[in-house]
Amino acid sequence: MKTPIRPAVAVAALATALAACTTPAPADPPAVQKTQLGAVRLVAYSDCDDLLAGLREKAAANVGPWGFGGGYALFKADDQAATARESKVAQTPDHSTTNVHEAGVDEPDLVKTDGNRVFTVNGGTLRVIDTATKKVTGSVDLTADGERGYAPSSLLVSGDRALVMFQGGSPVMDRGFAPVGDTRYVLVDVSGQPKVLGSVTPEGSHVDARMVGSTVRLITRNQPRITFPQPKDTTPEAERTRVNQQAIRQAPADAWLPEIEITDASGATTKKQVPCERVSHPADYTGTSLLTVHTLDLARGLTAEGTDPISLAADGDIVYGTGQSLYVASNPRWWMPVGIAISDTPVPPAKEPTPREPKLPPEETEVHRFDIGGSGAPAYVASGKVPGRLLNQYSLSEHEGHLRVATTLNSVDAKTSSSSVHVLDAATLAEVGKVGGLGEGERIYSVRFIGPVGYVVTFRQVDPLYTLDLRDPAAPRVTGELKITGYSAYLHPAGDGRLIGIGQEASEEGRTRGTQVSLFDVSDPAKPGRLSQFFQENSGSEAEWDPHAFLYWPKTGTAVIPLNSYTERSQRTGAMVLRITDAEIAKVGLIEHPAPRGESYQPGIQRSMIIGDAVWTFSYTGVQVNDAATLAEQAWIPLES
Repeated sequence: MKTPIRPAVAVAALATALAACTTPAPADPPAVQKTQLGAVRLVAYSDCDDLLAGLREKAAANVGPWGFGGGYALFKADDQAATARESKVAQTPDHSTTNVHEAGVDEPDLVKTDGNRVFTVNGGTLRVIDTATKKVTGSVDLTADGERGYAPSSLLVSGDRALVMFQGGSPVMDRGFAPVGDTRYVLVDVSGQPKVLGSVTPEGSHVDARMVGSTVRLITRNQPRITFPQPKDTTPEAERTRVNQQAIRQAPADAWLPEIEITDASGATTKKQVPCERVSHPADYTGTSLLTVHTLDLARGLTAEGTDPISLAADGDIVYGTGQSLYVASNPRWWMPVGIAISDTPVPPAKEPTPREPKLPPEETEVHRFDIGGSGAPAYVASGKVPGRLLNQYSLSEHEGHLRVATTLNSVDAKTSSSSVHVLDAATLAEVGKVGGLGEGERIYSVRFIGPVGYVVTFRQVDPLYTLDLRDPAAPRVTGELKITGYSAYLHPAGDGRLIGIGQEASEEGRTRGTQVSLFDVSDPAKPGRLSQFFQENSGSEAEWDPHAFLYWPKTGTAVIPLNSYTERSQRTGAMVLRITDAEIAKVGLIEHPAPRGESYQPGIQRSMIIGDAVWTFSYTGVQVNDAATLAEQAWIPLES
């Protein structure tokens, strides 16, 4: 028997509302036929037998001739084994922080600063840089035995504790293909010379993390450890599917339950497994992967309880967090074939039902909400489902007891598409309102919700920027539309009635021409307009797909984006510095890092920050400090790999 988990109390409203939209709006777009979706409830397994029966049934229904995925299989990789600093405002320079979605909810990034210190992880080494002397004051090599130094990593910092996240795989690999066991979280004391306090090695791949106060929620994803037989090349696909289903039906519960290894400062290790009773599932799920939410308070450090994990039998790729809520969005079409083992031992014939090919899931996104208001493990609140797929975490926004979700839904023949914004009750995640018909035949390129107003950019040949009035959750509506060439891939608020867009300029036919930064006037929701544009032909910027790469410092109007410009004969990389006023965008100049010794190429600049009166820029080879007003170079701090 399955036991429903009781919903938690709805969270308080966040985000300050913008000024009310009083301008009369044009007629609403053509009505879009509503898609009624069934309610989704997370249900806890009553015991391990219940868990095993459910997961076996679902996984067997979703396995194919090549395992849990397309026309190939992957081999299973070998398993691998403070006190907060008091703030001294008078001594701390004014400084920027990571560009995050929600204020007060920190996100992992390549660099962090508290104004007095800069923390960066590069090639597996964590370094601490003093901002006054502009020198490295401490470092520690965090690479494990046999670990690749170039594995993607990021960090979060609270007081004198840093959490370094090794995310598995290489920079050119999708995280869904990260080898099992490559994910590792290392806790470091940075009060003096950095010292490792312990580490957590969860099974599976890193999805994302969020930190509120000193409490970090880490989300990982793993697939069952099931050994599929290695059939002959001439084996029909139907037979391959049958023997794979049989292997699943013989797998024990341990094949699904995620394992976690905890190592303390002395090097002693403890292995734990998520208990069956801490695994839940929606009404409909594939059984091919589990999401696990780990909780770690950096101020307390690693305790005997470990990371207090809870798991969900679902697929997930996008994480969005507020001060009280953690959302994980799972699109069934996004699950990846991770951690599948291939065995040479054939599975003996057995009487099984006629195998059927896995059914392609509908193009719809499940959203699960957890209450993270307490200090312990998250509490499940509710689940919902919307048609279409999300672009990224900015497609989600919680405001005054409602969750807004922007999606693009493709047609069956993939020739047409349409986008919508759904408004869900945050307490139940049931839909209460919807506005559709955005960008017929186009897809969403960027979304930004600011209080009761939403902005959506769709693109195929031109860039319609839609403004949405979301004050009435039951009746959201389009209030204005601006059509220009190109598109904005990221939208950033820039004060009252202003919006910055980072993206690509394009021809009338939709062919991209180079990086553009736009300053939009959105003070009149019915008549959005563009006030100014910066355009760099034949160029691209990491800020288009990674908002952490964008810096905007409102006090001086300084904006910095990584820029890679190219011609047929040359390439130039750096960080473009712009000055954005209430009415225009002006180019200040390009910051470039020196080429490594003996090399001719320039390292790409990935991040930038403001500390005092200087711009700090970061590349793989080093850190450069420039005067924010004149861009005169002040210091170069090499980061040797």
